[in-house]
Amino acid sequence: MDIDTLEDLLATGMVRDARLTAMDWRDLDAAGCQFENCVFEDVRFTAVDFSDARFHDCQFIRCRLSHAKLRDAVLEECRFIDPEDKTAGCTLAFSDLRAARLSRCDLFEVEAEGCTFLGARFHLVDFHHALSRTQTLHRATFRDCTFELADLSRLSLRDAVITRCRLRETDLHATDLTDADLRDSDLFQAIVTDAKLDGADLRGAEVSGLDIRQLAGYSGLKIAGDQQHLLLAAAGIEVCGDGA
Repeated sequence: MDIDTLEDLLATGMVRDARLTAMDWRDLDAAGCQFENCVFEDVRFTAVDFSDARFHDCQFIRCRLSHAKLRDAVLEECRFIDPEDKTAGCTLAFSDLRAARLSRCDLFEVEAEGCTFLGARFHLVDFHHALSRTQTLHRATFRDCTFELADLSRLSLRDAVITRCRLRETDLHATDLTDADLRDSDLFQAIVTDAKLDGADLRGAEVSGLDIRQLAGYSGLKIAGDQQHLLLAAAGIEVCGDGA
C-alpha cells in the first residue's frame, strides 16, 4: 500500500479489518479516525496524530510510536504483543497520551520512555502473560513518563520498571506494585490506599506524604536512609534526637 492509498484510507475516517505491515506513518493525520479489527505489524508511527482516535480489537506487533499524539484517544481490547513471540512488545517514545483511555488491553512487554499519560485511564489492562496455571510473567517498562492524575487503580504492575516517572496524584488504589522498581519517581500525594508495595524499590523517590499505614503490604520495601523520616512522619511517628 503506497502512501497516497494510505492517506485516502485515513480520509474515510473508518478503517476495518485491515492488515498494515512494515509502513512508516510519519507525520500522517489520523485524528478522529476509527480503527476496528486491524493488525499493525512492524509499523513506525512517527509524529502521527491519533488525537481523539478510536481503536477497537486491534493488534500492534513490534510497532514503535515515536512523538505520536494520542490525546483523548480510546483503545479497547487492543493487544501490543507478538502472538508468536511473547518477548516482542511495542515501544512508545516521547508520545502524548494525555486523557487517553485504555480498556481491556494487553500491554505485556510494552516499553515507554518520555511519554505523557497525564489524566489517562487504564481500565482492566494486563501487563502480564500466563505461561501456565502456576507461572505468570509480569513485564512493563516506563522511564521518564508522566502519570500525573492518571488512573492506574487495581492494576497488576508486579515487577514493573517505573523509574524517574511523575506519579503525583496518580490513583494507585489497590494497585499491585510488588517488587516494582520505582526508583527516582515522584509519588507526592499519590493515592495508595490498599496498594501493595511489598519488595518494591523506592530509593531516590519522592515519598513525602506517603502513609504506609494505608498500604495493603510493604514487607521488604526498599528505601534510602534519608527517606526514613519522611515515611515515619507521614505515619504520625515523631522522630526525636537522643536525649530529647
